[in-house]
Amino acid sequence: MSHDLTLRVYYEDTDLAGIVYYANYLKYIERGRSEWLRALGIDQQAMHRDSGHVFAVRRIEADYLRPARFDDLLTVSTELAQASPARLRVDQQVQRDGQLLFAARVTIACLDRQGRAVRLPAVLRTAIDG
Repeated sequence: MSHDLTLRVYYEDTDLAGIVYYANYLKYIERGRSEWLRALGIDQQAMHRDSGHVFAVRRIEADYLRPARFDDLLTVSTELAQASPARLRVDQQVQRDGQLLFAARVTIACLDRQGRAVRLPAVLRTAIDG
């Protein structure tokens, strides 16, 4: 399942030239992953409260291709690339009017309350297996 999130670039997201600061793309794709999980029916707060499961980024491979600018309307796309028993790998893109600005492959690990890698919760496995 893929998911799209639309967001606007605000002045606070940019440098003096009006170009989005590079680290903000990581924030944008974090929001995209959170909304993707929500669209799958995953309540991360309830999951943490009930079972102690949380997600942590293990690896990001990112390509900055073109700049986004103040007031741009962006689309953050998130799509599952691969699932293993304790990890998800997702492909994410940030686009403006169909033009690719940023692309990333993100590996997310599932952790328990002690920070140890654990299997993905059954509810998530069911959601992604569709």
